[in-house]
Amino acid sequence: MGDNGEFRLASSAIDHEGRLPRKYTSEGQGAQKNKSPPLEWYNLPEGTKTLALVVQDIDAPDPNGPIVPWTVWVVVNIPATLKGLPEDFSGNQQGLGGDYAAIQEGNNDEKVPGWRAPTLPSHGHRFEFKLYALDDHLNLGNKATKEKLLEGIEGHVLGEAVLMAVF
Repeated sequence: MGDNGEFRLASSAIDHEGRLPRKYTSEGQGAQKNKSPPLEWYNLPEGTKTLALVVQDIDAPDPNGPIVPWTVWVVVNIPATLKGLPEDFSGNQQGLGGDYAAIQEGNNDEKVPGWRAPTLPSHGHRFEFKLYALDDHLNLGNKATKEKLLEGIEGHVLGEAVLMAVF
């Protein structure tokens, strides 16, 4: 997958068919459940200070009809010095220390911070991982949400990278 200098997002855990393994979902077993997947990024745009990540199930059906994306994970203030997030990062920032400790996890649509892959009524949902390269540090208070994030990054986005996975 030649490196053409393009800002991109990848995961060693998501195979070539783009399948999200069960352990990253609520269908995993015990400790192998609801772990956040490992992510790596390449070629940050020049001037990137921090990164922000939004993961959504873009095929989540609203019981009343339309498809409304379901927020699975919101992560802000990822220092540009980092090259990725390790597996099971969610909820473990302090243990990792260093640059990881500065990262803030926002609330997902279950209103709790961290990674939460929903229990799906049917499989084949697409999960969109969208990484934003920002020219600034975000101050979203202690309860960051996707809405606050999208508002806060206006005018600060240097680039976006998207990774799709299917569950």
